[in-house]
Amino acid sequence: MKLNRRQVLWAGGGIAASALLTACGGDETSSKSPKGTEKPRRGGTLRIGALGRASAITRDPHGTQANESDYLIISLVYDTLTVPGAEPNTAPRLAASWKSSEDLKTWTFTLAKGAKFHDGSPVTAEDVAWSLKRLRGTPSGASRLPGIKAGNIRAEGEDTVVLVSDYANAELPLLLRLTTFVLKKDTPDKELAKAPGTGPFKLDWFRSGNARLVRNEDWYGGDVLLDAVEVKIFESPQAMANALLAGQIDVASNVGAVAARTAEKREDIQIVRRPNDMAMPIVMRTADGPFADAKVREALRLAVDREAMVKQVLSGYGTVANDVLGTGDPAYAKDLPQRSRDLAKAKSLLDEAGFDLSRTYRLLTTEDIPGLAEAATLFASQVREAGVKVEVVKQESATFWEKTWLKGDLYTTYWGTNDSVVFFASKTMVSDSAQNEAAWKNADFDAAYQKAMATKGEAERTQALQELQKIEYAESGYLLWGMADGIDLAASAVRDLPVLPGYGRVQLETAWLAR
Repeated sequence: MKLNRRQVLWAGGGIAASALLTACGGDETSSKSPKGTEKPRRGGTLRIGALGRASAITRDPHGTQANESDYLIISLVYDTLTVPGAEPNTAPRLAASWKSSEDLKTWTFTLAKGAKFHDGSPVTAEDVAWSLKRLRGTPSGASRLPGIKAGNIRAEGEDTVVLVSDYANAELPLLLRLTTFVLKKDTPDKELAKAPGTGPFKLDWFRSGNARLVRNEDWYGGDVLLDAVEVKIFESPQAMANALLAGQIDVASNVGAVAARTAEKREDIQIVRRPNDMAMPIVMRTADGPFADAKVREALRLAVDREAMVKQVLSGYGTVANDVLGTGDPAYAKDLPQRSRDLAKAKSLLDEAGFDLSRTYRLLTTEDIPGLAEAATLFASQVREAGVKVEVVKQESATFWEKTWLKGDLYTTYWGTNDSVVFFASKTMVSDSAQNEAAWKNADFDAAYQKAMATKGEAERTQALQELQKIEYAESGYLLWGMADGIDLAASAVRDLPVLPGYGRVQLETAWLAR
């Protein structure tokens, strides 16, 4: 199960494995040209730090990318069919366009004209179809290609790929974002380390998790300004921040609150803020156990002081959330009543549910990301005022993902993407989802999801998604108290870093250096 979690964190829709928390205080910048006075210039090497561990390095674009450094390299070398966008939040990449059948089950993707591999050979529909079938055969293939079986992927002609879903799926292009990396057909596993990609940068060298990528002069997606990108792996955000402050790198990606505090005092360092970047919900098991009663789950949601959580855990760099994941989605239901702390109501609900207040309940967490364990500790302190005794237990990462995730009664989790209600619904909440974190089975929710996915009109689908969110808000096993902003630190010369939340930040093809 740990494998599936890591896969879906990075490529299925979120770079959460190291999508770290945010800075505190100070104004942020988007690393744009001051007042638009500078003209983007060509040239230079961008040195970027990214988190990772030597023991977890992978070179397989369809494999487990537990390291952000690996995922960054792979995303720059290999293109996917679709990528994150601003508005709409799904943009074309290797697929220039797509269309669906009337029943939303058959999707036809037309490849971008002029797309070539780095060795000069053209990208064909056969290459794409083979890559998608290979992806589907991985342990997390079902979640990365939802509803698509390998036998229902086919090439038509040179530039068309057809995917047939088992069910209507109006949001399939969104769910394929930065997950469908394309390789040349029949690439042997032993040659993955040197397999040519189609992306804006070509691999020059790779050593122990560090890499140098050079500009792809023939990239079909447009002009790439940087001569090269050098990715340096760091095991801790502190070491990465120190390297930035010492001038050894130009960008510290997702560096965290402590480093950002230090950077505030440096006029030569930019703080790049990405809102709606990280969700850190508390998961309550709904299938059985002490939190199976919806009244108990509602009581815990009402016992939380959300503003205090955002202020103390996120140092104010975040926003209060309302127990629905996907707050950055244009279809997010902003009209749901905002939950606020109500200890009297919480105590009343616990009493009605017959909740055992004499017991001490364990809240399992990890220190995978800064702030996660701190959030658990503050939560435990707050719910104690409603009479609920919670002991926070920190587990080593491997133990947590193997023994607690998907199984525990009460635990923390985190996701580094939050611009899609559908992403979370499909991967973590429908009854048969592979990553059903709360073991939640709700026939009304399943029906609402299927209805939304079978609705072709955007306005009508938005309405259907908001009905789905109402059920999630009232019944799910998630307590989402706040949304963290993401923070990158950059040297003063860096321009036009991506500001999309979550995994959108790996799209460095428009970045440039003003020096």
